[in-house]
Amino acid sequence: MSTPRVIVVTGASSGIGRETARAVAERGDHVAVVGRNPERTHSVARECDGEAYVADFDRFDDVRMLGEQLLARYDRIDVLVGNAGGLISEWKLTADGHERTLQSNVLSPFLLTQLLLPRLQATAALADSAPGTVRVLATASMANQWGKLALDDLEWAERPYRRGWPVYAAAKLAVVMWIRELAERLTGTGVDAYSVHPGTVATSFGGTSRLVRFGNAVLGGHWGRSALSGAEPLIAFSSTLPMQAPSGTYFSRFRPFGGTGAQAADPALRRELFDLLAELTGVGPV
Repeated sequence: MSTPRVIVVTGASSGIGRETARAVAERGDHVAVVGRNPERTHSVARECDGEAYVADFDRFDDVRMLGEQLLARYDRIDVLVGNAGGLISEWKLTADGHERTLQSNVLSPFLLTQLLLPRLQATAALADSAPGTVRVLATASMANQWGKLALDDLEWAERPYRRGWPVYAAAKLAVVMWIRELAERLTGTGVDAYSVHPGTVATSFGGTSRLVRFGNAVLGGHWGRSALSGAEPLIAFSSTLPMQAPSGTYFSRFRPFGGTGAQAADPALRRELFDLLAELTGVGPV
């Protein structure tokens, strides 16, 4: 009997993360359910016959503890599905002194990925790991196309916040760029990396945004696709099905090479961003 694949899903206490975790379990993989809300996270883990891990991505200490727990528990990690994050409508700092949108969408996912990379690489070297099936998946957004990165103001302290929309777009552009650079640095390791736009999903995303609340009110709560529909790309890409594009690709749902902000095409800027993220998260040179 083969060893079950292990899939780590962050942001899994609700929405597309929950649907991804449930589908992963239904196909026979073991799922590590990561969420911020203890009650909901444990509830989803019970639904999935998986294991719950509670971590607040607004706190690096939580992310580091999560990494330690996952490495201590699992001898193999086949896929990391990074789905934590969201839209924050007011400029606030985390306990670590970073703007919340930046930390939850970019810094903490980057930190967790770097902590788990040695185990992902070791899994790729196992005899029962088919080539190309060990992956890092990061939830991005079509909003990345309108993102404008300023490496000297990632915290958005010097630019208009505008209810968080330009900040969110820039954060998702940073995800696309970080994943593309990560894929370059993982060449030859057996670990691939992709960023994915799940579609416009009617979940708790943007719950603090007046624009999102208005859209839901006007459309009677039917704004966007269902959480299950939104989860479909993450469900498919976390399986052993072959990917239809090279590592580093940004997918707009199932379509590879989706639209990206102009800065994503700048390899020097991608390298500079990656090194800055490593510095800000304290992982050191990568």
